[in-house]
Amino acid sequence: MKYLYLLLIMMIPTLLLSQEIVYLPAENSLEIEWKGSEKTYYSEIWKTQVVTNVSKPSMEVFRPDPSITNGTAVIIAPGGGLYAHSINSEGNDVARWLNSKGITAFVLKYRLVPTGEDAVADLNTDGEQVTVKASKVLPLSTEDGLNAIAYVRQHSKELGIDPKKIGFMGFSAGGAVTMSVIYSASKENRPDFLVPVYPWMDIVPSHETPSNGPPMLIVCATDDPLGLAPASIALYTSWAKKGIATELHIYAKGGHGFGMKTQELPSDNWIDRFYDWSIAEGLTDPVVKH
Repeated sequence: MKYLYLLLIMMIPTLLLSQEIVYLPAENSLEIEWKGSEKTYYSEIWKTQVVTNVSKPSMEVFRPDPSITNGTAVIIAPGGGLYAHSINSEGNDVARWLNSKGITAFVLKYRLVPTGEDAVADLNTDGEQVTVKASKVLPLSTEDGLNAIAYVRQHSKELGIDPKKIGFMGFSAGGAVTMSVIYSASKENRPDFLVPVYPWMDIVPSHETPSNGPPMLIVCATDDPLGLAPASIALYTSWAKKGIATELHIYAKGGHGFGMKTQELPSDNWIDRFYDWSIAEGLTDPVVKH
């Protein structure tokens, strides 16, 4: 018996650290072929952990402390040019911060361009082919986003969330997925609010701004080396012209891919502005500390 107790004690850290993973449908109408399995590694080029060669979409669930949970949910789509997921600063770190505010988070690993040993190196060498390859896989990535929303809404009761407070937040290429989702959504898989962060809008197919679009917060930096700020401003303008609740934060400095990184710049606090905005829009109930 004492050995059983010892085994249980040894298993506790593993149980506490166990991941809660949801696997999503992976129909491949485009017949894109992936070779090899999904990869996770530290990119020396980007100096961060990445996930690449994703062919089977999934979500990791991050739950807040039950004492502060407020029913709001956010699906997070990390960036990486549709070649990789910057899984920490644009994914897991965001989820943990949201948890601290009572928000349930889901880090989405949507399908990516098929790549070899180092997707980040491929991204840097593919040149003009980057947009071609990314555009080809984007419909599948968008489908993954729509399926993620549908899953969270269908399982809202067991997840402890409000089915009318499910948001979608995406970074760079994840921002392209975010906007492609709303342009393709039906009632069942429509997000209740949007947070595109330095979204890559050039890759999003031509679209018309929905007259009944959900509230949206856009974040970007003027000095983004990919020149994404003008498209963010145009996105804000298109929403505002329809009379949809919209907020835009353009930071003078921040560059691209700042996510949850600390750069000692005002852009470091963008996620606090998201929280302020979500409370003002009635999308999140503030955490009350006792």
